Amino acid sequence: MNDNVNELIKIGKEIFQDTQKKVKSTLDDYLLDNKRLDGNKIINEWFPEVKAHIFLSHSHKDEELAFLLAGFFHEAFNIYTFIDSAVWGYSDDLLRQLDDKYCKNSDGNYNYLKRNYSTTHVHMMLSNSLNRMIDNCECIMFLNTPNSIVTSNEINNKTNSPWIFSEISTSMIVQKRTPIRVQQKIIVFSSKKMSSLNENEQQQLLIDYNVELSHLINLNEEDLENWLETSKNTNAEKALDDLYAQHPLDKRFIIN
Repeated sequence: MNDNVNELIKIGKEIFQDTQKKVKSTLDDYLLDNKRLDGNKIINEWFPEVKAHIFLSHSHKDEELAFLLAGFFHEAFNIYTFIDSAVWGYSDDLLRQLDDKYCKNSDGNYNYLKRNYSTTHVHMMLSNSLNRMIDNCECIMFLNTPNSIVTSNEINNKTNSPWIFSEISTSMIVQKRTPIRVQQKIIVFSSKKMSSLNENEQQQLLIDYNVELSHLINLNEEDLENWLETSKNTNAEKALDDLYAQHPLDKRFIIN
């Protein structure tokens, strides 16, 4: 990837923006004429226009890395990646629409209790939609960086992202369905790449969640190089099959 990083990031960003448009269009369709959310429609549809091979879970601080990987997978293997921030990144916009309509007092300030109510609904619906997308995609990859996971000791891993906590938890319990073309189990992926924490941030509420990563096994740089060598310029399904064939297919993987 080093020879063409900027171009791959651009391609990945275009994939993300395409997904984001579909997500926004779908969620906007859930708003009834009176700006109430159509809960049944959300439950029944869950982003039907978004079709992807890989679900990519990441911290918002690693967005550029997510774009880079999505661009790489697309150019090397014709794989379409669903970048999860296309959903949770839009949640604030959706909340603002509802809060501006329903959660303001007569003085123009937001009502705390009403905002709690709207936030709970939107976050629960979007969390469920992400879980459905995880289930619909063939495999899930997780960018395991210091921005997403804090290792408190040799055993415990923690995250302060509720979205990451939800997605990793789902990856443990979601049914592993074998593709018709493959007679072994689907593999769940994770990715680990060190990144710096140089941002000056204002004090904010941080809540840590214990995250179980023992069901994920490492994929390293050599594995990705071998995958690229054997599968470049093939179709997405053949590329994924080649990746599965590199390792015992009853295991799951983390990329280091």
